[in-house]
Amino acid sequence: MITPVLLSYGQNTLKGVVKTSDNAEVLVGATIKIKGQNSAVVSDKNGFFFLENIPGGWQQITISFTGFSKKTDTVFLPLSTSDTLVFLLEKEEEELDEVIVQSTRTSRTIENTPTRIETIEREEIDEKSNMRPSNVSMLLHESTGLQVQQTSATSTNASIRVQGLDGRYTQLLKDGYPNFGNFASGLSILEIPPLDLQQVEIIKGPASTLYGGGAIAGVINFISATPKEKPRYNFIINQSHVGQTNIGGYHSQKIGKFGYTILATANFQKPYDVDKDDFSELPESKNFTIHPTLYFYPNSSSKLVIGNSFTQGDNMGGDIDVIKGHTDLNHQYFEKNKTLRNISTLEFDKKLSSSGEIKLKQSLVVFNREITSPGYIFSGNNINTFTDVSYVRNKSKHTGIVGLNFYYDKFTQKQTNAHITLDARTATAGLYLQDTWDVSKYVQIESGIRFDHLNYNNDIYTKNQDFLLPRISALFKINDKLSSRVGVGLGYKAPTIFTEQTETMLYKNLSPLNEVEAEKSIGGTADVNFKTAITGDLYFSLNQLFFYSVIRNPLVLETDPGGNYFFDNNDNNVRSVGFETNLKLIFRNDLKLFAGYTYTNARAGYLNGNQFLPLVPKDKLNLALVYEKESNFKLGLEGYLTGNQVLNNGMQTPSFWEFGFMGEKTFGKVSVFINFENFTDQRQSKYKRVVNPPDTNPTFDDIWNHMEGFVVNGGIKIRW
Repeated sequence: MITPVLLSYGQNTLKGVVKTSDNAEVLVGATIKIKGQNSAVVSDKNGFFFLENIPGGWQQITISFTGFSKKTDTVFLPLSTSDTLVFLLEKEEEELDEVIVQSTRTSRTIENTPTRIETIEREEIDEKSNMRPSNVSMLLHESTGLQVQQTSATSTNASIRVQGLDGRYTQLLKDGYPNFGNFASGLSILEIPPLDLQQVEIIKGPASTLYGGGAIAGVINFISATPKEKPRYNFIINQSHVGQTNIGGYHSQKIGKFGYTILATANFQKPYDVDKDDFSELPESKNFTIHPTLYFYPNSSSKLVIGNSFTQGDNMGGDIDVIKGHTDLNHQYFEKNKTLRNISTLEFDKKLSSSGEIKLKQSLVVFNREITSPGYIFSGNNINTFTDVSYVRNKSKHTGIVGLNFYYDKFTQKQTNAHITLDARTATAGLYLQDTWDVSKYVQIESGIRFDHLNYNNDIYTKNQDFLLPRISALFKINDKLSSRVGVGLGYKAPTIFTEQTETMLYKNLSPLNEVEAEKSIGGTADVNFKTAITGDLYFSLNQLFFYSVIRNPLVLETDPGGNYFFDNNDNNVRSVGFETNLKLIFRNDLKLFAGYTYTNARAGYLNGNQFLPLVPKDKLNLALVYEKESNFKLGLEGYLTGNQVLNNGMQTPSFWEFGFMGEKTFGKVSVFINFENFTDQRQSKYKRVVNPPDTNPTFDDIWNHMEGFVVNGGIKIRW
């Protein structure tokens, strides 16, 4: 409480500055409000604010800023002095995790990390969960530079592309574990629920030092929330008019030396045929996930984490009559996926007195999948293990990492109509070193190198390869408003039969790999980041990114005279070049405008004609306008433009706009929400029927637009 000396009841002024409590850094954009007055002000670029026309006497003042505890104080006006009052805000424990990036393992804030990392924080994750609570596909689909590519017209399987490159070149991680991909590639993002996520970290461009093969286009790391002293509860119930029902719950707490988290979700989808052509745009599906994790803190320097995630899914699309159990001569086609995934993880961290830390990570994944269609069945078991041991050492100007890891992946085919099995094994052993050097307060450099030994073998051939993968990135802090990051590195991708193309074919008539080698790459990114306060109420930031990637000896799917498919390395390169522009405007922390534009020129030299990679839009524009009153309500309007795409048959698609609107109202611990996704009903069947005759044995067009069209959904969330 600030005590006055002089008493007055006229109109008064108040000048103050808002800073952090730990190091007294000024906070730009903090909101300051006097109780009983409708208007609020925002601290300027130097942390100062100025309030006018305040009645005399005791006044209650509240200061808030994202990531910091709200502060309420009382002052008596007029003050006895004209000095500026100082208000110190304390960082919130849970929010602090959102600005610390984990994907570089240096425990640095995102502002002090030379590697360019984009983060999707919990507020945005929570917002996108309103639109699609079952999985993270919507979260990624609406991010600049990312594309969710649907690979099946009947089952909605999909992969994630970064900067135009095929999904197999992006490494998907959950808490740093590479537990997705290969046989599960088309289902991976559909089986990651968002309810327990703290943040998502995205590295675009090569990230080979720490993650090795598969990180050519980039890395997407889904970071789970960890338990705190204060218990956290999060429940959601959602229903859509297209027949989707979602139920989920998450709970976490730390009690003494123990902590725990538990996630449980159930998702149900009824078959949905929007264009009444008797084929499903959304399949009938059931999906369940249960994921408990136990934390043990034996002392202040050690942590043991043991987790197990179990997911089971059933998905059936195709002819609506067949899905409903009415099969006859005219209604026969279906595509069915049955999956079972179990992920066991163990992590041990030990902080040493010498400012060092040892970390051990171990995971075991068992994935079973069965694909069935008329007269055809393909099923298999995919087992992979991951072991990583690393040591991190912090010095005054250096953060060093040295580590070893081993990755083993084994696919065993159970049943097929073919005479040759696709059994295969991949083993990779890697040694890596990385150093982050604070050259000065204006320049930071992160350099790393990795050595990998790769062994691939199947029933007809064995291949051993060695890779030396250097990488370097730099951060230049020109001033407090302007900074830049530049990075370049090498990468590779181990050969695999599981790609977007073969997923679309259900792996029919596919031959095992023979005499092929890993794909190799070189790539880089460069960006400029600018942020400033235009006025005391309006804040602006701009990020301009340029990217370039070249893949040498790409694996290309070919056809032999007998109609069988096989992979072969091609001498012509795949190249992706372009840029991203991200703009953000914030007015008084309540009104926010986001705009993102991506230009992608992705070409493959082995293609005939224009050589553009199929199903990669050259232009994408993302727009979002959000108005929010914290702990009260939120309204959002979104618009997305997808430019022309080239199909596999050489035809070009038209560009299209899609729009969405969402609203959420909070009543204490309970929120109700409603979402109108794609309310202009943009869908591919308005241009041409996706299913090609005969309906009893159809073929399907490439998926380049929405399949289900307009969707309205709503639900209830309970959080505390």
